[in-house]
Amino acid sequence: MFGHEESSSKPTIVEGLRRQRPLPPRRLFVGVPHLVRNQLADFEHQQSTPSLDARHHRQPSPTGVKMVNLRTQKRLAASVADCGQRKIWLDPNEVNEISNANSRQTIRKLISDGLIIRKPVTMHSRSRARELTAARRIGRHRGFGKRKGTADARMPTQVMWMRRLRVLRRLLVKYRAAGKIDKHLYHELYHLSKGNTFKHKRALVEHIHKAKAEAARERALKDEMDAKRAKTKAARERRQERIQTKRNQMAGDEEVPAGEEPQ
Repeated sequence: MFGHEESSSKPTIVEGLRRQRPLPPRRLFVGVPHLVRNQLADFEHQQSTPSLDARHHRQPSPTGVKMVNLRTQKRLAASVADCGQRKIWLDPNEVNEISNANSRQTIRKLISDGLIIRKPVTMHSRSRARELTAARRIGRHRGFGKRKGTADARMPTQVMWMRRLRVLRRLLVKYRAAGKIDKHLYHELYHLSKGNTFKHKRALVEHIHKAKAEAARERALKDEMDAKRAKTKAARERRQERIQTKRNQMAGDEEVPAGEEPQ
C-alpha cells in the first residue's frame, strides 16, 4: 500500500541519523519528539563542526613565507645579556641572519650590531605613592574605614614603650657624658624614667632644669647658712674674748701690790 520509492538524491538528515545510530524500528522517534529534535541537532552539529585533525592542521601562510623558530637564539641572547627572555627583542627584518646564530659568540656579535636588543626596564612611577604618603602624613586616609586591625595591632604599646624609654636613656647618657648632670642625678632620673614618670623627652629635660635649679638654690642657701653660722660663731668668740678680757682686768685690779701689807 505504502511503497518505498528509492531516490538517487542526497540522503536526508533522518536517513543519516538512521545510518549512524540505528534504533529498533518500533521505538524510532515514536512518541518522543524531544529526542528527535536532540538527535537532529547533534547530527547538524557534527556536519558543521570540522574534525579534530582539521582543526589542528596548520594552514599555510597566505604569503608563502615559512616562519623560523628563534627560541634557541632568544634563550642564548637572554643568557648573554643577563636578563629574561621577555626582555630580548629580535629584529624581524633580519630573521634569516639571526636564525643562523647558534653560539654565544655569534649572539654577542648580533647584539653589538644591533640586531638583538635588550629592552629597557619598564618604568614604574612612584609619584602616586609619594602623593598618597604625603597625604597620610597630614592625616588623610586614616579614618575608621581605612583601619584594619585593633589599635594595639596597628601600633603595639610594647613597641611604643621601648622606643620612649630608649630615647630617655640616650638623653641621660648624653647629658652625663657632657657633664650636665652628675652620676647621682643620673641614677635618680634613670629609675624615674623606668617608672613611667616622664611621658616624653621634653618633660625629662624640664625636670633636669628644675632639679639643677633646685640644687643650685639649696647650695646657695647652704652657703648662706654656713656664712651666717660662721659669722655668728665669730661674733660669739669675740664676745667671749671681751668678757674674758674684762674678767682678767677686774681680777688684776683686786690683786694686792707687792710692797703693801694686807690689812
